[in-house]
Amino acid sequence: MKVEKIKQNAFVKKVGFNRIVLIFVLLLMYLAFGVLTGGSFFGFSRIMNTLNYVYFLGFLSLGVTFVIATGGIDFSIGPVMYCCSLVSGYCLTMYGVPMAPSLVMSILIGVVFGVFNGYLVAYWKVPPFIVSMASMNIAKGIAAVFTKTQSVSWPQSTTADGWYRNFINLNGIPVGLFIFLGISVICAIVLNKTKWGRYILCLGSNEEAVRLSGVNVKKWKMLAYIICGTLVGVASIFFVAAYTTVQPGYGDQYNNEAIAGCVMGGTSMAGGLASISGTVIGVFIISLLQQGILALGFTKDYQYIITGLIVIAAVYSDVSARRRKN
Repeated sequence: MKVEKIKQNAFVKKVGFNRIVLIFVLLLMYLAFGVLTGGSFFGFSRIMNTLNYVYFLGFLSLGVTFVIATGGIDFSIGPVMYCCSLVSGYCLTMYGVPMAPSLVMSILIGVVFGVFNGYLVAYWKVPPFIVSMASMNIAKGIAAVFTKTQSVSWPQSTTADGWYRNFINLNGIPVGLFIFLGISVICAIVLNKTKWGRYILCLGSNEEAVRLSGVNVKKWKMLAYIICGTLVGVASIFFVAAYTTVQPGYGDQYNNEAIAGCVMGGTSMAGGLASISGTVIGVFIISLLQQGILALGFTKDYQYIITGLIVIAAVYSDVSARRRKN
């Protein structure tokens, strides 16, 4: 009963009970890791490492939020991000393509995969799970063949082409944070305040009703995947700006983390309900968890376990809430 009273509070209603809980969890985790590491976790370098992880994972989560809102899923986002980074990076380092066109190429490759996935799901009626699994393998294959299975190292900040690293850090200023939050605001406006977003959410709630109302459901469903692909391309730029070297055959590990941040933030796996602000907070929690585990001396394998449990807990919470409403 006390929880219900809290939920009825005007401020809580405006901000959102789920968001308040997530912010509390985020702060609690930060303090806990700080205490357990003897204060070293509060250092500037650890904060910057967390933010570097937030940037690319955040764009992946924003993109998949639109897809899940339609009732779909995309498990190819991680490998596609790697494919974008590898192909464009190989063109940059081996074929002499200038930096700016290489960055644009990264985004365009993501868009192509978004169009491919969206067209198969919307027009050919192929199940999203099958399409995303196929795209995941295609992305890995293209990246490996194009680079001849070689890793690609993007230019360092000390070189003439290293200016792109200013996207994440400019003289100690976390520029990437402002870019990420700015694009998050745009995504929130698109999803909640435009016709595009309303149709995408309605598709997840009741696609047949939307179709019977005369709306071209194929076009709007495909749009969600194109938005996702575009944001995956953007994620690839922030990934190489933070981590430099990219190896073929990887990227899968970021799928669950991006989806976990999305679902934890309040986006329903059943579709029809999504929260961009919740996704942003969820991404910060996942990124903080990743850095906290490393700071405590554990391997990243432990994060995989915890992330899996978070996904199960978030989905169970969503299913339970829907049952109570029904």
